[in-house]
Amino acid sequence: MTLSPNCFFSRELSWLEFNQRVLDLAMDERVPLLERVKFLAISASNLDEFFMVRVGGLSLVAAQNAELKDVTGQTAQQQLAVIRDRVLEMNRFQSNVLLRNLEPRLAEKGIRRLTPKSVNEIQRAHLREKFQDEVMAVLTPMAIDAKADFPILSGARLCVCVRLADKKSGRLTPAIDAEELVPDSSMKRESDERLFKNERLILLPLGRSVERFWMVPSERDFCYMLIEDVISMFFVELFGEQEVLEYVTIRVTRNGDMALNEDGRTDLLYGMKQMLRERRTADCVRLTISSTASKVMCDALQRCIDVDDKKVYPIEGPLALTDYFFLAGISGYSELKDQVWPSVESPEMPDDKNIFDVIAERDRLLHHPYQSYDPVVRFLQTAATDRNVIAIKQTLYRTSRDSKIVAALRDAAKNGKNVTAILELKARFDEARNIHWATELEDAGVDVIYGVRGLKTHAKVCIVVRREPTGIRRYMHFGTGNYNESTANMYGDVSLFTCDDQIGNDAVNVFNAVSGLTIPHQLNKLSAAPLDLRENLQHLIDLEIANAESGVGGAITAKLNSLVDPQLIESLYKASQAGVKIRLNIRGICCLIPGKKNLSENIQVISIVDRFLEHSRILLFHQAGDERMFISSADWMIRNLDRRIELLVPVLDLKCKQRLTRILNTYFEDNCNALELSSNGKYEPVKRKKKKTDFRAQRQLYDEARQYADSLKLSEKTVFVPHRSLE
Repeated sequence: MTLSPNCFFSRELSWLEFNQRVLDLAMDERVPLLERVKFLAISASNLDEFFMVRVGGLSLVAAQNAELKDVTGQTAQQQLAVIRDRVLEMNRFQSNVLLRNLEPRLAEKGIRRLTPKSVNEIQRAHLREKFQDEVMAVLTPMAIDAKADFPILSGARLCVCVRLADKKSGRLTPAIDAEELVPDSSMKRESDERLFKNERLILLPLGRSVERFWMVPSERDFCYMLIEDVISMFFVELFGEQEVLEYVTIRVTRNGDMALNEDGRTDLLYGMKQMLRERRTADCVRLTISSTASKVMCDALQRCIDVDDKKVYPIEGPLALTDYFFLAGISGYSELKDQVWPSVESPEMPDDKNIFDVIAERDRLLHHPYQSYDPVVRFLQTAATDRNVIAIKQTLYRTSRDSKIVAALRDAAKNGKNVTAILELKARFDEARNIHWATELEDAGVDVIYGVRGLKTHAKVCIVVRREPTGIRRYMHFGTGNYNESTANMYGDVSLFTCDDQIGNDAVNVFNAVSGLTIPHQLNKLSAAPLDLRENLQHLIDLEIANAESGVGGAITAKLNSLVDPQLIESLYKASQAGVKIRLNIRGICCLIPGKKNLSENIQVISIVDRFLEHSRILLFHQAGDERMFISSADWMIRNLDRRIELLVPVLDLKCKQRLTRILNTYFEDNCNALELSSNGKYEPVKRKKKKTDFRAQRQLYDEARQYADSLKLSEKTVFVPHRSLE
């Protein structure tokens, strides 16, 4: 069937609605106060990346191919206009949440933001001393007389802008060479003209070494000030007696969607470093500025930074709310934070047993962060020292700052193992860290592959090749999340351990094809993008359609981060029309319209935003009762299916399948944090059944992980010891 543009939701607006769901938690009275501050910071961080990537990309499309339209029939320019309206609304909401909700509530609990007018003399003296000791030597005021003087401000850097009355007695005037007195009209440029008449503009860029939050001594409360407010108290230290006409804070967001010319392995590393340098000076896609800025100040800054009105976003109150992660994480105040849910050790993978023996018994499944990520790390660490392990093959997309997994790969290479790592240099915003790890791994003797030209290696797989008495055996870990111990404590993901022979053959074939830039042999159990993943997903949906049409019935349950791909959306519409019951748990972007008459009446879409970021991809196809379960690294997006190396992994073990089925069903029982997407694009709380008690999916999953661990430990400890005669 041919779908019209009104059969799809806008990708960009759908993402913004996801961010609104995050922001809504900052207003949710059920959420502890400092956790609400955290969600405010997350929404700001999300919005920064959205501008760097999506708005940056759309800006390039608008400049290069103005007539190109998306699936909703909108050009890039039209999308940018809609985005601007929605973001302005979101900015107002963020400011309102902070200034009129969170800050008053925090003050009631003894956490107060001070302003220059609210500090007492003792506090002012403390701040002056600290300012003179810690800031005066770091700050570098930059005088701007003309557009040509304006420095290139790196993206996301906060800057204080001051407008001064230009008093000759208060400024340093450079000596003038006699030759400069001779006028030369050919040298005059527009950028040399003064920005102000009888005024000066001073920039104070705030480096990363300058703390944004300053603790202020107080007898009772936890008091703090923002650095921009502290600076405003001591302008006299910087500018003497010159008159300050106004000051504002600004922040430039630059295009992060930079194209990379991939010309080969050696050139790729150089090209990535060059791209990182270029990103610092890329075009500005957003200028956030204090809403108190005068038109004179705003116009001057726009001319200097070269942005039009459409890229200017005035903000009431503090800018750069991403920095509020600091406030959310202050020590103490446990009553204002979430109850700690420590990850549960999996009794199925005890650390006192050889991990390879455990996997050889049967496939093992872990659900993070409810279950500890330690077995994944231990899998690599054991492989690095096990004398029977002869090779390790590992993909790395995003890793932690102090990665134990990278350390294990280094150790394995030093211990004589044949170690190969496909380390994706093109992982956006992790490029610098991955370049660092690539160098360290190569120095340790690891064979490092920088990815595939034109594709990103996003699959999550580790293959350990072991020599055993029965021959060579491959042990594998597949994940839905990155090999990152830090995010494993915050992201909801699934790990699968197996030593299945056919899956092992497939995994090695895919890995060797990537490292050797060849087409792999036909895969038996795995599916890989961009080879056959799209086709196999299509086939699985088609089987459900055929079963429904034959009267057997069809059903699909899927958990994904994003659903954007038009072809798969069209297939789901066909399945719905054939009578297939489809339940989708889509955390973020969803371009599919559910519940639309004669199109998607059999499709339900829910989204859950809670304390852990839902990140796992789990798929269940009914298959006339012979259910097929999969985990995957791929969302259903064009980029994942056509421009990335991704894997779709079957879950074959019955216990693992049953557990994943329970996990999937748990999300659809949530009546606390689950929101259902309606055909008008709005998310509404799921309809609660009569007499149904509160059911929060993440809480339930954590409780089940603890109960599961306790039950296995109890069964191990239950040993009957009879009393025997001493004779």
